[in-house]
Parts: sequence; C-alpha cells; structure tokens
Amino acid sequence: MDFLQRLFGRLEGPSSRDTAKNRLRLVLVQDRATLSPGLMEQLKTDLIEVITRYLDIDESNMRVEFDNSDASVAIVASIPVREVKRSSGAGAR
Repeated sequence: MDFLQRLFGRLEGPSSRDTAKNRLRLVLVQDRATLSPGLMEQLKTDLIEVITRYLDIDESNMRVEFDNSDASVAIVASIPVREVKRSSGAGAR
C-alpha cells in the first residue's frame, strides 16, 4: 500500500514542510534510539499485521512515531479504526 501511495502520490496529504519536519524528527529519534530505518519499518509492518487481525484500519492515515524522553523511547501510534472485526467462532469476544 505504501509503495502505491509513493508511486502515485496522495490526493490530499501533509505539506512538504510537514513531511520534511516529520522525517527529520524520525531521523533524530532513530539516531538516539539506535534503531535502523529498516528495523523501524519492519516494526510498523508487524504492528499493522497484528492490528488488522482485529480491526479494519485506515493505513493511509496511520502514524507511528517514536517519542524520545530522557531515558527511554516510546512508540506513539495514531491508527484510525474504521470498524472492529467480528468473528463468528465460539471463541469470539
């Protein structure tokens, strides 16, 4: 999905300034957290995979950021939920 969005571009989206600012922030956090860009992308992919088992989400508007405080790094995710998936099995909650 990200590949197609990068290839064709978004119809509506953040400004170039906002995009550059977010990328710089991400690079700084990656540097401080010592996480490679590949590892961070894999983490986001895995997060999407797990969440979509239970929820129908809007991946195009999903944001995953890393917040760096004095001694730790926190994952901050904003994931728009379209609906909760209901399963018909006996173990459904």
